[in-house]
Amino acid sequence: MENKVKVLLYEDNRDLREGIAYLLQATPGLELVGAFPHVNNLKSELHAYMPDVVLLDINMPGMSGLEALPIIKSLYPKIQVIMQTVFDDDERIFQAIRGGASGYLLKNTPPAEIVQAVFDVHRGGSPMTSSVARKVLQFFQQPPKTHPADHLLSAREQDILKGLMKGYSYKLIADELHISIDTVRTHIRNVYDKLQVNSKTEAILKAMKEGWVSE
Repeated sequence: MENKVKVLLYEDNRDLREGIAYLLQATPGLELVGAFPHVNNLKSELHAYMPDVVLLDINMPGMSGLEALPIIKSLYPKIQVIMQTVFDDDERIFQAIRGGASGYLLKNTPPAEIVQAVFDVHRGGSPMTSSVARKVLQFFQQPPKTHPADHLLSAREQDILKGLMKGYSYKLIADELHISIDTVRTHIRNVYDKLQVNSKTEAILKAMKEGWVSE
């Protein structure tokens, strides 16, 4: 007998949480191991339930889903995470993708597609609402631009930016690179100036798109 896919649900809207929970419980092959309105006890719940898939709301009281995502992936890299949100703006989409999300669904997704998305992501797929998938394709279909050498990031600035891409805090970046938090902040300001951006997500997206950060 095939093992059921264990699903952990985080959704702050009670009606929606109960509706999705009922849907998952009624689906053969799925096992809802927990449903919670916030991720404030995330680490203990992950350890207790050991899910295969996490359905994760982006906007929740306390810690947001985008903040919880890199924690999940750092503790349990094999857990597949599907983000759920009412938003399909570029910043949230790419922040979720860079954070390790394997899928991205809008909350108006039909119930049958939510179920299918859970099975798909467990089999190695990357389910996305069609409007989100189009944004992703359009982003990567745009050709990279060429820029003069003085726009390129230094090796240290690349290290800092790679840390941001992994969802690391300033403190974690400082510890990993053996520098002070103030030095990290100085490098980040320089990165913002060179890339002509005003936020971490803008910096990450622009560096990805223009190929200014080597692997």
